[in-house]
Amino acid sequence: MEESHVIRSLAALAHEARLRVFRALVVAGASGLTPGTLAEQLSIAPNALSFHLKELSNAGLIHSERQGRNLLYSATFPAMNDLLAYLTENCCQGENCLTAPNLCQRP
Repeated sequence: MEESHVIRSLAALAHEARLRVFRALVVAGASGLTPGTLAEQLSIAPNALSFHLKELSNAGLIHSERQGRNLLYSATFPAMNDLLAYLTENCCQGENCLTAPNLCQRP
């Protein structure tokens, strides 16, 4: 993953409303959510939500699909996994990490 794409993704998530939108779409899974549902669930004004959806979409973290009269947004899981892989690439000094909570923390 290119550093410029990582920075764009992290910048998109570095806003409270966008982070909440992204997390809601992750929870919704492949079925996605309509903007109306997102606006209602998250108490975000529709015009503000539109802006945040555009920012997340431009970063490649979400995508939209038209189903009939509805526009459904969902998380782009491969992009999310690529970002997480980039961020944790050198976790535990390149050793395999175990699942114990404190193994990846440095003193």
